[in-house]
Amino acid sequence: MKSLTASLRLLTSVLAMPLAMGPAWAQQSAPAPALTLELNGAQASEKGCRLTFVVNNTLGADLSKAAFEIALFNEAGVVDRLTVLDFKDLPAGKTKVTRFDLAGADCAKVSRVLINSSTECAGTGIKPDACMRGLKTETKTGIAFGV
Repeated sequence: MKSLTASLRLLTSVLAMPLAMGPAWAQQSAPAPALTLELNGAQASEKGCRLTFVVNNTLGADLSKAAFEIALFNEAGVVDRLTVLDFKDLPAGKTKVTRFDLAGADCAKVSRVLINSSTECAGTGIKPDACMRGLKTETKTGIAFGV
C-alpha cells in the first residue's frame, strides 16, 4: 500500500509540474516592449539621399516625440555626417513609415547608418531612456544599420 501511495504521489507531482511552469513559460515567451526601426530604403532624391524607415512602437505607450542622432559612414568607413532624425509622434501598437531627405548625401556612398543616441523620447509613462533601451534595428537595404 505504501508503494502505491508513493507511486501516486510521484505521478501527481510529474503531472502537476507542467501546470506550475505554465505561467512562468507564458511570461518568458511574451515579447519584450520594443521600438523597432527598419531601414527600408535608400534612394537618390533631388535633394540628396532619401532614407525610408518603417517604425513599430510596441513599448506599450504612445510616444509624443521620438528623435535619434544618427551617423552616416561613407564607403571607406569614415563618418561623413551626424544628423538628427525626428520621427515625431509614434502611437502605441502602430506601424508608421517615415522618409528623410539628407541634403547633399550620396546613397551609393553610404555604407553604414549608426544610431548614436536618442535625443528625444517623450510620452505619458515613458522614461527618457526607453527609446534606446527598447530599440531594435533591422535593414532591408545593403546598408549596415544598428546601434
